[in-house]
Formats: sequence, C-alpha cells, structure tokens
Amino acid sequence: MFKDLQKVVETVERGFYGRRVLVVGDLMLDRYLWGAVERISPEAPVPVVRLDHKTHVAGGAGNVAVNLRGLGCAVSLAGIVGDDEDGRQLLELLQNVSVGTAAILAAPGRPTICKTRILGGRQQMLRVDVEKAGELSSELQGALLERIETQISGCSAIILSDYGKGLLSASVCQAIIRRGRELSIPTFVDPKGLHYEKYAGCDAISPNRMELVAATSTDHSDLDLLLQKGEQLRNHLGIQSLVVTLGELGITLIESGSVQRFPALAREVFDVSGAGDTVIATTGAAIAAGLPLHEAIRLANVAAGIVVGKLGTVPISKDELIARLASDRETSQGDKICSQESLMKRAAQWRVSGQKIVFTNGCFDLLHVGHLALLEQAKREGDCLVVALNTDRSVRSLKGSGRPIISEDARARIVAALPSVDAVVLFDEETPLGLIRAIKPNVLVKGGDYSEEEVVGANDMKSWGGKVSLIPLVEGSSTTEILKRAIASLGPESLGLIQ
Repeated sequence: MFKDLQKVVETVERGFYGRRVLVVGDLMLDRYLWGAVERISPEAPVPVVRLDHKTHVAGGAGNVAVNLRGLGCAVSLAGIVGDDEDGRQLLELLQNVSVGTAAILAAPGRPTICKTRILGGRQQMLRVDVEKAGELSSELQGALLERIETQISGCSAIILSDYGKGLLSASVCQAIIRRGRELSIPTFVDPKGLHYEKYAGCDAISPNRMELVAATSTDHSDLDLLLQKGEQLRNHLGIQSLVVTLGELGITLIESGSVQRFPALAREVFDVSGAGDTVIATTGAAIAAGLPLHEAIRLANVAAGIVVGKLGTVPISKDELIARLASDRETSQGDKICSQESLMKRAAQWRVSGQKIVFTNGCFDLLHVGHLALLEQAKREGDCLVVALNTDRSVRSLKGSGRPIISEDARARIVAALPSVDAVVLFDEETPLGLIRAIKPNVLVKGGDYSEEEVVGANDMKSWGGKVSLIPLVEGSSTTEILKRAIASLGPESLGLIQ
C-alpha cells in the first residue's frame, strides 16, 4: 500500500513532533447524551431514552485541531465562540489537550455553536443544534486576521476547516491563502457551500462526494462525470490537488493530468462523524512532516478507517495509527506470497484503485545487495511491486543441478519480508511470459545487463501501453560470484564445484 512503509511509520512515531499547524474555521461543541431505550412514551409514539451519562468534545475546526494534537503536532486554533458557558467549556476542552487558543475570539451576541446528540445504545435518536450562522462583521474579521497573523509564523501547514457557519468568508480565506503563499506554507481546505472561488489558490481542497456534487451541480450517481467536473473546478481555481472523500469507495486524488483512487480501509463502520476532519488533519500533518502527498493520503485513509469504527466524534491518536500500520504490515507480509489465481484478484483490485503495477522476476538465490537495489529501484517505478520467483525445478534448468542454494519456499519468504515488495508468486515455466500477459503490469523491470529486445514480455508491454525499465546492476554483486568467493575461501580444490 505504501511505497515506503518504514518511512511512514517513522514519520508517525517521531516526525509530527516539532511541526506546528494553524487551523482556522468554525468552532463548535459536540455534546452527547448517552442512554438506553427500554420503552415508548405513553405521551407520544417516541422512544424514551433513560439518560446514563453526558460527554462533551470539540467539534468542527476544534476536532481537526484535536486530531492534530493526537498525532503529536503543535496546534494553533483560530475562530470564534460565544460569550457563554458552552464557549468556556469548549475552550477548556481545547486547552486540556494543549491546543493553542490565543487566536480564538469571544463574540458577544453570537452563541457558541453546539450540537447535542441523544443516543439510545448505539443509535442516534435526535440532534438539537444551537447556532447563529452568518458572515462576521468587518470589525470582527479584521480582529480575527490580526490574531491569525500573530500565530502563522513558523507554521508548517495551514488548514481551513469550513462548516459554512460564516467565519471563513471570501475575504478571510483569500487573506490567509495569500499569506500562506508569501511564507511558503501549504494551505489545505475542508470546504463547504456552493462557491469555491474563495478557496482559489490553495494547495489542496478535500470535499466529500455530496459537497463536490453541490459545488459542480452534477448528478451524484455519475462518479466519472463528477470527477471530471472536479478536475475542471480544480484547474479553474488554480488549486494543485483535489482530494475527494467517497465514503465506502475510499479517497480519490485529482492532480493535473492524473486521477488516483485509494480504496476504503474501514474494517467496520459505526459512525462517520468527524471522518472528514481526520482526513484533512492527517493529510496536513503528514505533508508538514515531509511525506509526499500520495503517502499522506494513504495515511489519512488508514486514519479515517480507524475513526469511523467508533461511535461519536472521536479523534485519531498516534498510538492507534502506529498499531494499525504495524498490524497491516504484519498481515501484508503474511499474505504477500500468493498463488497465481490470488495474484490475479489482487492485481485487479490494484488496477481499480488506480495503482501502478510493477513486475520483475528472477531466481533471487542467495539474496544480496544487488537484488535489494534492484527491488528498491523497481518499487519507485510504481505503487505495487510483484516479484515472480523461479521454482526450484525452473532454477535447476537455468543454472544447473547444483542450484538453487536456497529452496523456493525459503526464497519466497525472504523476498516477501522486504518492505519494497507487495506480492511474491512462484512460476515453474522457463519464462514468466504467461504471468506478464495475465497481470498486464504498467512497468516491467529487469537488470541493466539486458537490452530491451532481450527482455521477455517487452513486445507485449507495448500492446497495453506499459513500459520496460532497465535498472543498472550493482557492480560485483551476483550469486555466482558470491559462491565462488565462498568456495575459494575453503581452498583451491573446491573451485571446481562452481561453474
């Protein structure tokens, strides 16, 4: 799934610390009344919820900030609350997790936005909202931008979390985006509403499916057309990347000239509340920590899969993310060795999700640094690397009766343990041509000791638009040379064993 899983794990473990992110957006308090439903009211045909306990969490842009803190980032949060008890409770929740609140203003006459959800067991029975939406006065906007200016210097990323309550007006958005550009700070937007012109010039925007439907006036059932309209919108507004969250279909990344899909990773879905906040927070944190955008989105996809398995607005934590990555790494290593039939299914899934498949093959007997360099370079050619291994019988027919030194099962396990490898399959034929034709990889990799004309499958690759990549060999690294040196160390009389 990840091109460099080890680097991603190291980033989650240590890379977020020392990175400061500025979050600007609509703040709200999420209140939950938890109870059980045991009867219907005699007064009306409605369930009676017997209250058990209450909980309060930061919602809206506050949830984005708490997600970032859970990952280990330092966070400054800008927005407004009311001069009321809900506002004071929200500030206390944020300060308790060390979110910086110096850029949060109290607005008299404007209540703190509060969403109260009543739950019976795991079922939400009712939601009650308190809010007064509408654009801020020019004086309040000016005061907010002044507070933001005191917090923006030294930030590694800016996130605009728009819930359509009026704080992120066109003038506020553009002022922040321009300032981010002046300071070379990337700006990410979680949008709302119909008019995306106010987000023009940001680095990435992350609408969900229905938000993009509304912004582009497109039928929600026509996903291909929706993504096409999204690309037109991205290009028109001068936005580098459009990251569309599609629920059970995962995430789609649209950049200039490319569309890439990332399948959903949720194991069980209880509540999608706050999933978008987790996606934008994790993406912003990962970019701030130096991960490439594609890896950042893969990581955000993993984080979203965790939080939708919980009930209520629950932020991601660094420990949960590390545990899931470790679990996925162990599972993927155990599953990497596959039959040709299961490989076909896996390759089909990769293609559907828009991932580029790289194929290489060989004996890989006595794995050495030349093999490692080849496989690491091959992985950089795409997203998923398939390694086809000659069976023991096939190796003997190529190398002679004394080979292989390592059995096919052991060779498969060793190659599968490499982080650059996504799948290992054994083939018994003299060449892997049948496998290549079945998988139809995007890139076929061989060592630089071949010419393209000598590569098995090169002509077939051209028929489906693939390419052949020849990777230079590491000088002095070959299994035969290693064996000669090993036997030579035993004495001259042993050299005849290796031809």
